Amino acid sequence: MAVEHVPPAEAGGHATSTGLDNVKIAMWAFLGSEFLLFGAMISTYLLYRNRAVTGPKPADVYDIPFTSVSSFVLLMSSLTMVLALAAIQRGDHHKTRVWLLATALLGMTFISGQIYEFTIFVQEGFTVRSSPAGSAFFVLTSFHGAHVTIGILMLLSLVAMSLRGALPQSRHTTVEYVGLYWHFVDIIWIIIFTVIYLVPS
Repeated sequence: MAVEHVPPAEAGGHATSTGLDNVKIAMWAFLGSEFLLFGAMISTYLLYRNRAVTGPKPADVYDIPFTSVSSFVLLMSSLTMVLALAAIQRGDHHKTRVWLLATALLGMTFISGQIYEFTIFVQEGFTVRSSPAGSAFFVLTSFHGAHVTIGILMLLSLVAMSLRGALPQSRHTTVEYVGLYWHFVDIIWIIIFTVIYLVPS
């Protein structure tokens, strides 16, 4: 079925001279600033990761197979997010809700894995206070986890809007904006996972 073209103003935004609505431009600007913030935090971690005054170093406690599975689950949520956007563009509200819930569930699974991982690390003596590396690690990964949690709340809000009939096909850009945020969170995690877990210290 052909996708209905909806002018930005009718889709909830306002057209600009660039052809994009101002909400989408604002979202890209926000994500750009977030990328810089995460870049600073990743740089801080790289600076301190070998400075373990007391307790174990990060590489001593990582469970790379477990985190790899958790990362795979999060990355699959980008696929379900794409399917949710495609569904609402077709006007299929039932599948939109299904894929949005699936994305939220995958995000919750990732957060559950992160909480379990943090618990194991603390039991092994790697805490936010054990060393500069511990502080940098927990601040960075917790900050990312907070972003995932906010994304989950956004997804559940979309589902609630859809159930109330407040998310018609003409407002598919609302799902697109949340999708941009969600894909950003996934991309950032790929960088964090690679730098923290896979690059030798």
